[in-house]
Order: sequence, then C-alpha cells, then structure tokens
Amino acid sequence: MTVRAEETVLPPSLVDLAVRHVRSEVLSGAYAPGDRIGEEALCARLGTSRAPVREALRLLVQEGLIEHLPRRGFRVVVWSATDVRQLFELRRVLERHAVESAFPLPAKGDPLRAVRAALADMRAADGCGDDFERDNAHRRFHAAIVALAGHRQLDLAYAPILLKLQLPMARNLREEARATHRRDGVRRHAALLAALETNDRDIVLEEMRRHGELAYLDLEFR
Repeated sequence: MTVRAEETVLPPSLVDLAVRHVRSEVLSGAYAPGDRIGEEALCARLGTSRAPVREALRLLVQEGLIEHLPRRGFRVVVWSATDVRQLFELRRVLERHAVESAFPLPAKGDPLRAVRAALADMRAADGCGDDFERDNAHRRFHAAIVALAGHRQLDLAYAPILLKLQLPMARNLREEARATHRRDGVRRHAALLAALETNDRDIVLEEMRRHGELAYLDLEFR
C-alpha cells in the first residue's frame, strides 16, 4: 500500500529540534515581534528538509508564538499592548480563582512539590545562563500553582493563555535581568513560593498582586 505524502510520519526528533530552535530564538529576542521566519534559511541552519521545519512552525502557530500569513509565510506574533494586558488580566483571574479554591492546602503530603521543582529548575537554568530552560521552568511554575486547585477544566482554560504569554513573560524576565540583577526574577518567584508555604490565602493573594509580571514591559493594567 502506497503512503501518500501527507500521511508520512515525520521523525519527532527533527520536529522537536526545529521547535526548540525557533522558540529559543523568539523568546531570547533574536527575532522581534513581526519578524519574518524564512523556511529556507531555517532549513539551512538546521541542516534538515522542509517537512519537519513546516511541522515545527505549524506547532508554534498553535501555541500562539508565531503566525502564518497567507502567501507571505511565517512571522513572530505581534501582540498589541492591549492584547498583552488582557492576557495577563486573564492569567491573574484564573490564578486568583485557583488560589481561592485551593487554600488552605491539605496538610497531608507536599502539595507544593511541583511548584518547588519548577522553581529549582528555574534557579538551575538561570545559574548556568540557559534562558530557554529558565523560561520553560517559569511557565511550569505558574501552571503548578493553578494545578493546586485540582480543577481539570481550569487547567485546560489556563494552558492556552500561558502559551500565548510565552513571549511577554520571557521578555519581562529578560528586561528585568538587564535592569537589575539576573537573579531577581528567580527571587520574585521564590517570594511567591514562600507565600504559598504560609498556607494563608490572603498572604498568597497579596504576593500575587505584587508579583511584577508586567514591571519591565512598559505596560500597566487599566
């Protein structure tokens, strides 16, 4: 039986390599919002064919990190200041709901284990200058906080917002490191973990209010 071209199974490793490469360049600022991502140039840099590169770009479109323009190819997504504010507002609403639903946490076991693990990964990546892994751990940290509520539909609603916020979240950390000290971003998240460890809902909500996720984006909530 002949396998049609569109049914060909692509090697996951090549797709994963291309996804990681493009995501890393976008989140690092090597590509600016609106910059075109040329397929041919990307194929040449990765030493691979067009098929895995196209699949990687398709996956990144689904994440909301890049967008496809008909007959013009791919470019880094452009969010307006209003888009970014609204996405962070949604993130705040969902995180607040998660905390209000989850706290006080049960005394049994260590419900904060995933939050601690994400912060440890964030600290380790920051220490060795791996911004890509730091950004991944950063998103896992916030996802783990929402997961404390044990609310599957909340997790499903939160996930796409977190993906769309990849770029502004990474930029905020990057600009914070330039303006202050590289480790200040980790310290902010350590302060949030310390608030979670108090098991006091009001303390957690106050620390979340002060978290500073927009401090270095030249944006304000209105």
